[in-house]
Amino acid sequence: MPEMLEVEAYRLAAEPVVGRTISTVSAPDQWYVKGGSTPSQLVEMLPGKRVIAVRRVGKLMLVDTDGPVIGLRYGMTGRILVDGGGPIDRLEYSSDRNDPAWDRFALSFEGGGSLVLRDPRRLGGIELDPDEDRLGPDAGVVGLAAFRKVLSGSSLALKARLLDQNKIAGLGNLLVDDMLYRAAVAPDRPVNTLAADEVARLHKAMRRTLAILGRRGGSHTGDLQPVRMRGGHCPKDGTELRRGDVGGRTTYWCPLHQT
Repeated sequence: MPEMLEVEAYRLAAEPVVGRTISTVSAPDQWYVKGGSTPSQLVEMLPGKRVIAVRRVGKLMLVDTDGPVIGLRYGMTGRILVDGGGPIDRLEYSSDRNDPAWDRFALSFEGGGSLVLRDPRRLGGIELDPDEDRLGPDAGVVGLAAFRKVLSGSSLALKARLLDQNKIAGLGNLLVDDMLYRAAVAPDRPVNTLAADEVARLHKAMRRTLAILGRRGGSHTGDLQPVRMRGGHCPKDGTELRRGDVGGRTTYWCPLHQT
């Protein structure tokens, strides 16, 4: 599923379109266009616009043009294809098929080439000029002081807070479970019960998890991932993992070393 590591791979793959001019737009799915925009607006406003940058904030990819900013959200099963190829062939929990019927949005460029968002489950979306200010700081660059502010003043379950993109942008279900596993902190702990040293340990685990899983190839490569199943056992101490719903997501953790 695309979390910030996958979206960063998409951003890097899309860099070749910078400097190109959009010739045509395909936006066949009315439901997929969000934020009050309409498919007809995309089709009418974007041709003739030049791409000047491709950015990422959390799990949101932004295509800056010399007109509107195009926001691309990938949901759980969205992938990007640039000039017919993509950096990720298949996503965890998505289909093995690769069907052009799942193309929800596409830019074609003068002189050839394209950028396509393919999403079998229609869980992502396209938006013109998305409100970037609604997102919290990007998890990849947030420092310890800012991270303490993210976690301050809340009695929510820790995992729920970390999944809140308005508080900290980029973390998803798999990354959070793996960083909490590394930090030895339970996902259902109320945020306001964490001591200062536990927050520092969690911040360090987040940075380490992003670095290691980034090198391995994505959010699905965590230490906990191979045993995320009923009856799975902790790789660290062999204890049977607990499974529950935390923050609205299926969550696995070790009841022995994560407290």
